[in-house]
Amino acid sequence: MNTLHGRRTRILAATTATAGLLLVAACTSTDDGGSGSRTAAGGVELVKAGQLTTCTHLPYPPFQSEIDGKVQGFDVALIDLVAEDLGVKQDIVDTPFENFKTGAFLNSGECDLAAAGMTITEERKKNVDFSDPYFNATQAVLVDKKSGVTSLADVKAKKVKLGAQAQTTGEDHAKKQGFDPVSFESSDAVLNGLRTGQVKAVVIDYPVVQGWLKDKANAEAFEVADNINTGEQYGFTVKKGNTKLREAVNKALADAKADGTYKKLYERWIGPYDESAASPAAS
Repeated sequence: MNTLHGRRTRILAATTATAGLLLVAACTSTDDGGSGSRTAAGGVELVKAGQLTTCTHLPYPPFQSEIDGKVQGFDVALIDLVAEDLGVKQDIVDTPFENFKTGAFLNSGECDLAAAGMTITEERKKNVDFSDPYFNATQAVLVDKKSGVTSLADVKAKKVKLGAQAQTTGEDHAKKQGFDPVSFESSDAVLNGLRTGQVKAVVIDYPVVQGWLKDKANAEAFEVADNINTGEQYGFTVKKGNTKLREAVNKALADAKADGTYKKLYERWIGPYDESAASPAAS
């Protein structure tokens, strides 16, 4: 990954499948010096010595997905900054998305934190502690151009089959609007369902749509019919009570926004920088 302002260099190692989980080592420029200590800089306790273990759910571009045999994306790059500040490397574990709502893998000690383009909600706060918001997100209604749909209300009026990713706020919003959407396991599956005609419209996070429509073939056949501002903000999560790690994440986010690193990563992974999407760190 390119050095930003001369302060960060990191290399993502090749993907390795272990015990049914996808493990990807994302090595930073420093490690624990071979001491074997599970205590990182700032007194942060880690589940494994020398590494910051991150739970995610793949694929979810542009936040995290496998590219050229490596897990890369906006979330990955931001957590790399946290790992570097702690003097360790980042390891990524691919887990089912429902674990993020319950905090299961954090509570069981399999991961230090979770990074999965996850919306901060009061319900989820009961099970995990969130970092400061790092991204303001909206939902998009993506449709087949031949559907004639121009809004979410139009999807209902024309009885168009709607899809959404299971266990997400997009699916929750659709259900609150009276839909019974077809549930897909991942964002890639949602978009493939639209591409193959299983559904004619989907509700999905707009940043995902932005990246998908960069493909010419997709842009020729599909379009955004509606944007829904649901007031969503993304946050990273840690086990409840893990204050030191939460503070380390917040510091890395604040530093990245202050020195321009956040903006550079945003432009690389999301697109033209949108100030309104870069939620300022809470005080």
